[in-house]
Amino acid sequence: MSYASVPQQGRRPRIYVAGGSNAVSRPYSFLPMAGWTQALPLFLTDAVEVVNCARARASSKSFRERGRLQWILEDMAPGDYLLFGFGQNDIKPDPGLHTEPFSTFTEQMAAYVHGTRERQGHPVILLPYERRRIDRHGNVARFLGDYPVAARQLAEDEHVPVVDLYEQSLLWWEELGAEASKAAFMYLRRGEPLQKHILDGDNVHTRAEGAIECARFIARSMLEQGVIPAHWGRDLDRTRFDYDEMGWLDEETFRHRTTSRVSTFPGA
Repeated sequence: MSYASVPQQGRRPRIYVAGGSNAVSRPYSFLPMAGWTQALPLFLTDAVEVVNCARARASSKSFRERGRLQWILEDMAPGDYLLFGFGQNDIKPDPGLHTEPFSTFTEQMAAYVHGTRERQGHPVILLPYERRRIDRHGNVARFLGDYPVAARQLAEDEHVPVVDLYEQSLLWWEELGAEASKAAFMYLRRGEPLQKHILDGDNVHTRAEGAIECARFIARSMLEQGVIPAHWGRDLDRTRFDYDEMGWLDEETFRHRTTSRVSTFPGA
């Protein structure tokens, strides 16, 4: 699927991101934890703006019901993109989060597709990475179950491009193995302080190093598929990054973005 160039009204085109905690832009108090979206601008030029609306503990259902999808749609201009992926929290039994893969999950995800197209935007479905659960034989557990399958089926039915970070992550974690894969996740290294908001030995959330590789794969996938124009990409083969480039937020900015990117008309 090729991108369609639509004139923007006095601003750069935008890639909005909707998802859960693995995509959230973190404040300094979470360092070295980082969401992949805060690393995405490392691989995109200033021709495009990334607007990260991902929120911790969000499912496809809760993100929409709390007015976060509607905020994106209200802010979206023709030609903008919505990159969205869920499943990590949809699987939980909490009735405020839970969806069933081939029924309510698909229905929720379809609302993101249709809403974006109604605004003349471009939906892109992301299949989120799998958490780090590796058995003694080196096999990665499929925690996300049927959610990636259901999302891919929706993408095929609706002719929406897919960024398959899920299958890529299975390859990564299996190739790295139980010990080396810790380098991508929230395992503190010697001399790093334990921040009050993070858990050492977290197999769900990534360090900056893991976030960077996820963002690199996502940017490369969109470019190679022709989802976004080629001149938006940069530094895809760069190997060294400084933590200062990661875009951690100050606490005030983090709180403001969390509370402000919500529509007062979630059901609109």
